[in-house]
Amino acid sequence: MGSGELIQRLQTFVTGLVHESVSAGRPEAVRHRSFIAAHLAAGVTALAALPLYLALRGAPTAPEAMAFAALLLPLLVAFDLSRTGKMVRAHILSAVSVALLVFPVAVATGGIMSFAVPWLIIIPLETAFSGSRKAIGAGVVSALVVAVALVGIDLAGWLPASALSPQAAKSMLFASGALAALYAALLAVRANNISRLSMEDTRRGEARYRLLAEHMHDLITRHTRSGNVTFASPAATRITGAEPAALMGQGLFDRVHIADRPSYLTALSTTATTGTETSVRFRLRRDSPAAGLTPDWCWVEMRCALIEDDTLIEDEGGRHVVSVTRDIEERVAHEAELLAAREEADRASMAKTHFLANISHELRTPLNAIIGFSEMLSTSDMPRMSDERQMEYAKLIHESGLHLLAVVNSILDMSRIESGNFSITPEPFELMPLIDTSRQLFTLKAAQAQVRLEVDIEEGLPDVYGDCRACRQILINLLSNALKFTPAGGTVTISARRNGGFATLSVADTGIGVSPEDLSRLGEPFYQARSSYNRPYEGTGLGLSVVKGLVSLHGGIFKIESRVGEGTVVTIELPTESTSVTPVPAKAPADHQPVDGDLPARLTA
Repeated sequence: MGSGELIQRLQTFVTGLVHESVSAGRPEAVRHRSFIAAHLAAGVTALAALPLYLALRGAPTAPEAMAFAALLLPLLVAFDLSRTGKMVRAHILSAVSVALLVFPVAVATGGIMSFAVPWLIIIPLETAFSGSRKAIGAGVVSALVVAVALVGIDLAGWLPASALSPQAAKSMLFASGALAALYAALLAVRANNISRLSMEDTRRGEARYRLLAEHMHDLITRHTRSGNVTFASPAATRITGAEPAALMGQGLFDRVHIADRPSYLTALSTTATTGTETSVRFRLRRDSPAAGLTPDWCWVEMRCALIEDDTLIEDEGGRHVVSVTRDIEERVAHEAELLAAREEADRASMAKTHFLANISHELRTPLNAIIGFSEMLSTSDMPRMSDERQMEYAKLIHESGLHLLAVVNSILDMSRIESGNFSITPEPFELMPLIDTSRQLFTLKAAQAQVRLEVDIEEGLPDVYGDCRACRQILINLLSNALKFTPAGGTVTISARRNGGFATLSVADTGIGVSPEDLSRLGEPFYQARSSYNRPYEGTGLGLSVVKGLVSLHGGIFKIESRVGEGTVVTIELPTESTSVTPVPAKAPADHQPVDGDLPARLTA
């Protein structure tokens, strides 16, 4: 086996002893290899010399045995570094082993004047190249302890006679000092080479790091444990509108919304302290192009991770936090939309629940009347009742049937409008006859309720382009609602005006009015103000829903204005020309499941 092959095998063996946590090719790996190789060489040399020493000198004295034990300690130090990968601890153990070697040798060869004493200076020098304050402190303490111990033994008179003659002691001291100086020079050369490799590796790493950061849309920042920013990627301009330099130090913290600053600092502190990855959402101020405007806040998400590297932040013990901040404004807006949709669905579900409870009351009341009075008329064993009483019962049955028919038709109309199956046939018709007919239908009811029914029509109204039957239903529903909620002595007014290409029709009452929280939801399917079993007014609550749906089918406009205790004004605008019609279904058919078969048409008595 040639010398070159032997050296190659030894290098491979030493490389295999480097701990797996140390990346191959990094300067740190070079430091580990050289440290392990030097200590293995020292330990193996001492181990090989031990048999020869025993053969020549015989049994060693106590100081000699202690010195040989110290010479074997580098083997343990090398294998400890190989097993743990902790360089700082290895330097501390190495300093202690050298101190344990120097002490017995110095005791046996003259104490503080021994040739071994110059090597005490090497102990703190070697630990200084570790870059760790802890290791340097251990080296200084070890050297001082040995020096003080030697001086103390000498002063106490416990120092044995030197094993060397004065001339030999001087020669050994000179040779030892020269070797120590040469070893210190080798340490300096090795440290310089490692430093150069570290700088080159750091530059390459920083170049890769910055190249990656510059081409990422997310903002990458590096923080100290206190939260100060020491690096910010160019994406800062896209997210905050400011240059990366403006985020350095407390710059990023100053841009965090005041209410979100505690969570921001907590995330950084948790990661720096425990090493766990954290994620936090907060609002970040974005610079506006126009000065003096209200601050523009955007939602961002920051993910933090701990990275330990002594080459980056010495004063933080090598612990720093790297965070990736992403603009999530669109995601937050989408989540808000989903939340609003969920709340709207919950409200709709609740409204349907109330509707079912109310509709059961509206259906049960006329059905009970029909069943009860019809049983009374059909029972043969009851005393013969007068013709007037029979007529009264028959009239009540008829009225209950009409009420039940109106309820069912309202449900059918609303269902057809929501499913998109309600069709209209637009054609020109006069609005005045429609208003007169509808008013006459409610004249008797208004008189019975002691409510004035007034009409205010502008002359020369143009024809309305729409479905006459549907428009009649719109006006009837509005008048029915107005009379229902207007107390005795009140007034219901029907008004009609021309408004460009539209005819404006309004029904105003001086009734109870509607609260603001209910006003915004009137006209929604299945929603009814003051929905409860003990409400003072009958009805399904579908009247305005049907009106709103029919107006939408005509491409018209539906508006409600109301004040509690003052009354309500419902205004609709219907097109006067065919070109004005832009039908808008109350609910798009795509929002519903397909219906098997046609929905039933309106029922008639």
